Amino acid sequence: MKKIVLTLSLILMVAGIMAAQEVQKAAEKAEKKEMSDASAVSGPKMTFETMVMDYGEIAKGSDPLRKFEFTNDGTEPLVIKSAKGSCGCTVPDYPKEPILPGATGAIDVRYDTQRIGQFTKTVTLTTNIDDQKIVLTIKGKVNQELPEESVPTKEGSIF
Repeated sequence: MKKIVLTLSLILMVAGIMAAQEVQKAAEKAEKKEMSDASAVSGPKMTFETMVMDYGEIAKGSDPLRKFEFTNDGTEPLVIKSAKGSCGCTVPDYPKEPILPGATGAIDVRYDTQRIGQFTKTVTLTTNIDDQKIVLTIKGKVNQELPEESVPTKEGSIF
């Protein structure tokens, strides 16, 4: 009987030690995850509602302005160093002052809607996010404006 009690005690002790080690491993794993999550969001972080703006089909001379709205979801101010269009027909404008954590901003992009045809252009942003380049895209199609309907004049009329 002593041997059975001793054996059961030994088994319970070993099981308890193994369970404690598993709990410790799980706690260490959770701590590492928290640390990596914290380091992932430290610094500025630029989150856009959309990074591709579709003008759709528009008439020649239509409103050229579109806005790419964003939020700084990071922990430090976001600085946009430059914004460059892929050609002279795409002109970006951006906030020159730092965007504080939690604040929002917008990149204004104007496309030359006097140019007829399909287009896909980019705007490249240089920021203080690890000197990472962010590329925004605009696309659409500019159609020839419809000719105005002919309105009959009284000139040459018999009435």
